[in-house]
Amino acid sequence: MSTTTRAVVVHKAKDLRVDEVPVDALGAGQVTVKIERGGICGSDLHYYQHGSIGTIILKEPMVLGHEVAGRIATVGAGVTNLKAGQLVALNPSRPCNGCRYCLEGKQQHCLNMRFYGSAMIFPHVQGAFRETIVANAAQCFVMPDASDPGEAAMCEPFAVCLHAVRRAGSLFGKRVLITGCGPIGALCIIAARHAGASEIVVTDVTDKPFALAKQVGADRTINVATNASELSSYGKDKGYFDVHFECSGNERALVAAFEVLRPQGTIVQVGVAGVISLPINFVVSKEFDLRGTFRFHEEFGQAADLIGRRVVDVRPLITATMPMRDAVAAFDLAGDRTKAMKVQLAFA
Repeated sequence: MSTTTRAVVVHKAKDLRVDEVPVDALGAGQVTVKIERGGICGSDLHYYQHGSIGTIILKEPMVLGHEVAGRIATVGAGVTNLKAGQLVALNPSRPCNGCRYCLEGKQQHCLNMRFYGSAMIFPHVQGAFRETIVANAAQCFVMPDASDPGEAAMCEPFAVCLHAVRRAGSLFGKRVLITGCGPIGALCIIAARHAGASEIVVTDVTDKPFALAKQVGADRTINVATNASELSSYGKDKGYFDVHFECSGNERALVAAFEVLRPQGTIVQVGVAGVISLPINFVVSKEFDLRGTFRFHEEFGQAADLIGRRVVDVRPLITATMPMRDAVAAFDLAGDRTKAMKVQLAFA
């Protein structure tokens, strides 16, 4: 097998290249995976567009990508549960399983996390947008033969949303507001509906994603840029919604929801934001629970199971698949919310 492989590498802002990078040696307990699909995430876009995500600065060339799926090519010593040819969703999260948080069952907060395509540490953790990768067998979740590699690559972002729903507590019979209808907002619709939400209202500042939002389970959509009063109408008698998933990372979206969330409602902040100002009197007087949500752990296996059995259908959200050689065009398309929801790269 070749000792190098082609990969999508960001060198600095607006400098994305297809480079040759090394392939790690196959060790015991590991497998070689031929990547077939990779979804472009918001974090990938930030590295491409800005060379950073907030205070996380790109300091060296880095292979991007953490939403990937591919087929097992070879298996290393001691691997008995996987075989060549199987389609697998690849969990990009590699906790140490030895630090205090891992031992508490909070692996997403691992002190020694190695998460694909992350500049949070230096040297950076190289990502999975590459034709060939060596991974730990434990990262591989086998998908049914009928699965499409594109939907398998949606396991990672769907796991993020399943964890967000878990952070919210029971949604059975609850009225849910989701602000921001990008890929994560849309997947939160699917996750909330699966969890038993009785009503889901979705807001955005453009009409473009609303047809897909309704297709995957939203009851109502509101363009708050042109019809903010439609959301405000839910503020009667101290509010209407039980749970709010804030997926835009926008201060105005979060604050506007305070008016329409019922007393003792739950807010789950999913979208990544910078420093924002909050009317804390609302949090106090309406007794809100404001909760963060970060990545996932066991939810990845749940995502693979639900997508694999098509208990949920994420395929409508994949709006474009482009070859790796057109990575720059694919990233530009992914950054245009008027044209695309989820853009994926094809590596095979």
